[in-house]
Amino acid sequence: MWQIDLDAPQYPEGLVLKLHAHKIGGDVEIINGLNHYIGMATLHTENFIEFKILPYIIGFFGLFALAMAIIAKRKGVVALFSAFILFTILAGVDFYRWNYEYGHNLDPNAAIKVPGMSYQPPLIGYKQLLNFGAYSVPDIGGWMLITGGLLIFIVLTLEFKWYQRFMKAKVALLLVPIFFLTACGSNEAQPIKLNTDACEFCKMPVSDGKFGAEIQTQKGRFYMFDDISCLVNYCEENKSTKVKSYYVHDYTQNNQLIDATKAFYIKGGDINSPMHGNIAAFATFSDAQNFGDKLKATAISWNEILNQ
Repeated sequence: MWQIDLDAPQYPEGLVLKLHAHKIGGDVEIINGLNHYIGMATLHTENFIEFKILPYIIGFFGLFALAMAIIAKRKGVVALFSAFILFTILAGVDFYRWNYEYGHNLDPNAAIKVPGMSYQPPLIGYKQLLNFGAYSVPDIGGWMLITGGLLIFIVLTLEFKWYQRFMKAKVALLLVPIFFLTACGSNEAQPIKLNTDACEFCKMPVSDGKFGAEIQTQKGRFYMFDDISCLVNYCEENKSTKVKSYYVHDYTQNNQLIDATKAFYIKGGDINSPMHGNIAAFATFSDAQNFGDKLKATAISWNEILNQ
């Protein structure tokens, strides 16, 4: 029904907590072990009455929907949709309460205590919890329920002929998905805070705005590096991490990130990068050529860097 993904450097493949209709699944034992250190209560299916009644609620909605498909009564469809909306609201409130209690009611004798810190996972979306990135999203069952709710809404829309109003605004409706596709497709680097952000590979502060690098994962998380070689080494050791975008510092600027796949590179010679990868990136070919001559460095491609 729902899942919470946890990403951290010590777990490159990630951990997942799956909330089925009748039980808690996934990496429960590992997560319980980690929660013990920060004072969170352990998770057990038998502690939640929701897992006992949720299968019956889902069954009820299934039978209700089937009955409405056979009877085809408008009032029945309205009642079904109203019940579904009420269930969605109550489920959201209950899930938030569940997350809040587990994230705030901590054991005062825990081994790890951070003053003022709570560990409440997000209701939906992403949240950083210490060195863990938590992603709370619907699982297959959740998407099926959402799809079911949308189908009921479509039936109501057609039944009450609301679509006639929507047709008048069809141009606006067509622009909505275009807007979201454009927004989702945009890739922007996250600025590196020099002398504050630490390299994900060597753990040293990123201090030089000419040699740093960054990746963005498919889940939207950013990892910073103080040297392009650190980025390469990290990706080599964490092949399960799905990278969406690569960024590198433009050598001619200070702390200016550019698309790594479109940059031009030189290596060696008199280049002296923080972790001695000795690779410099440039936004233009002419800059790479000019600095290559000055620094007695040789040209190298992005693919060669990743596969060296």
